[in-house]
Amino acid sequence: MQTFPRPQLIVVLVAVVLGLAFAGLSSYDSMQHLDRQLHEVHCSFVPGLAGAAGDNPCRTAMYSSYSALLRGAFWGGIPISLLALGVYAFFGAFAVALLVGGEGSSRRAFQFLGVASLGPVIASILMAVISAARLGTFCRTCVGLYVASILLAVGALWAMRRARGAADAAGAGFDAAVTSRWRTTPASPAVVLAWLGALGACVLLPAVVYVAALPDYGGRLEKCGKLPEPTDTSKALVKLQTAHPRRAMTLFVDPLCPTCKALHQRLDAEGAVENLDLRIALLPLDSDCNWMVDRSLHQGSCVLSRALICNEARAREALEWMYAQQEELTRLGKAGEGQLKARLRERFGADLATCLDARKTRVRLNNLLQYAVTNHVPVSTPQMYLGERRVCDEDTDLGLRYTLGRLAPEVLR
Repeated sequence: MQTFPRPQLIVVLVAVVLGLAFAGLSSYDSMQHLDRQLHEVHCSFVPGLAGAAGDNPCRTAMYSSYSALLRGAFWGGIPISLLALGVYAFFGAFAVALLVGGEGSSRRAFQFLGVASLGPVIASILMAVISAARLGTFCRTCVGLYVASILLAVGALWAMRRARGAADAAGAGFDAAVTSRWRTTPASPAVVLAWLGALGACVLLPAVVYVAALPDYGGRLEKCGKLPEPTDTSKALVKLQTAHPRRAMTLFVDPLCPTCKALHQRLDAEGAVENLDLRIALLPLDSDCNWMVDRSLHQGSCVLSRALICNEARAREALEWMYAQQEELTRLGKAGEGQLKARLRERFGADLATCLDARKTRVRLNNLLQYAVTNHVPVSTPQMYLGERRVCDEDTDLGLRYTLGRLAPEVLR
């Protein structure tokens, strides 16, 4: 005998609890960063496990251009996880209503539950593809949301099928005292539209409240200082070739700096790189050449910086290759300068060997370091300057599109 699908609705509620937990943690992480400071980011399959302050896949996902909507209109955008919170809140309330209604619930309500549950699954598939193809990593909190959406769909579709079976049993006259209600509680199209409206309201309400509570960041974008001596008198800055250079930008970078790589990728994802008159001031955090550091944070970056100078005509290609091979080059740098140079000769040709150790190459790198000293630049990477104005560090990650839209709108596609 087909009975009311209570166990299946329990599965839906379990999925809702997981979804609310993971979406809530993701939203909390995003909201913490609204004070423009660095905070821990939760990145675990276990909801609520302590976050990590350093780089991790979940921070990469949060800083990417795919984690929020309307980034150009609001600093940091509207986190997609807020929309997920509303979605799971609706499904939780809907499942509870069906449980309370029991056999008096409409069969069409279960059909709506099953069909609507496919939405989060489709969204999860799209985000998983983006993570694999664009980010090259999977945020564990995001994976938790993917699992919750699959579990939600399994429970909802299973409940829909069970409800259809119970209704069919009632139609055939089986156990009419228990199941006849399935035939007598239809839902009109107006009711279905009301459910859709409630779903939409639940999705939008957290976003509306979030936007209403956002501080005004407009006045903070230009308060991080300027280059006091922006003119590159020694002609040491390395120019990167771009298609439509419309606005001057200088980046202080280290080829082995993961955050530099991430900033370059964000600029590229926003479509800004091709529209920048882009120059890099190499600032290797390697004591082999940088007298401003007493220990090497990125051993081997002095060699890579000289390699970029030697390949100035193809500097952008060389830098992007170094970013792409950053893990390998970091390992080789720690293993010894000889192995790193061999890898560079393999990639850029045997002629590189002479240039790497040439006096003029070393002098130019030293001039780049002196340029940082002259301009009182902190010994950290990356740092971004639009013309001579420094872009605040916090505005180069979550607030990047918002900041560019106000300080250099011409570089956005």
